[in-house]
Amino acid sequence: MIKVENIKKKFIKYNANKKGVVFYANDDISFEADDGKIIGILGPNGAGKTTLLRVIVGILEPTSGRVLFDNLKLKDNEIEIKKNIAYLSGNTKIYNSISAYELLKMCCDFYKVEKSKQDKRIKEISKILDMDKFLHNRISNLSTGQTQRVNIARCLVHDPKYYILDEATSGLDIISSQIILDFIKEEKKRGKTILYSTHYMEEAENICDKVIMLNNGKILKEGTPLEIKKFTNTSNLRDSFFKLLGGENE
Repeated sequence: MIKVENIKKKFIKYNANKKGVVFYANDDISFEADDGKIIGILGPNGAGKTTLLRVIVGILEPTSGRVLFDNLKLKDNEIEIKKNIAYLSGNTKIYNSISAYELLKMCCDFYKVEKSKQDKRIKEISKILDMDKFLHNRISNLSTGQTQRVNIARCLVHDPKYYILDEATSGLDIISSQIILDFIKEEKKRGKTILYSTHYMEEAENICDKVIMLNNGKILKEGTPLEIKKFTNTSNLRDSFFKLLGGENE
């Protein structure tokens, strides 16, 4: 379980007169993510999704509030907790002069996966993400979708418990997107705790058990897709979001 409690993240931006203006990318955000559940973090660009995920994984220090993993404070147990996190950033760069296999071997060494188990683990991941045809190809020669699958694979070699995925299918073709979504649903069945950030409302409606709708750093609404659609009297999450922005049904 992941608990996010009253997270605030303050930044200062400068206007045309070079005067600093305080704003909150995340403003008093709280929610829980249970084991075996997919929690969608939804919202447009600039809503605060990426900042929130970076705070949750410990890349950014919150201005106030705290994050707990199975009731352990991230701040006090950072190394142990991070060993069990798979974090996929939306702008992660990976070495393109080596093969996907070589990258995964490097990641196995980094996460201290036993040498005798590394090849077996890489084969398992390659099969799950349909990478067998390009596993030994240089990453620079892969398509965008193939590269993203490699990017996800490098997060998985240590079989983590917590998945923090930021825009995992952004810009991908329908086949690559579906492979990734099917993988996420299978990991849910294995009891993983999954936070999934996206601006694709239809995608979230398909895979998420609960969604957190963000705008301007604040939670607009949270609940199951069905609960939110019922609350807004709409037939899909896209319409729900726009209705919430309009202030109706409040």
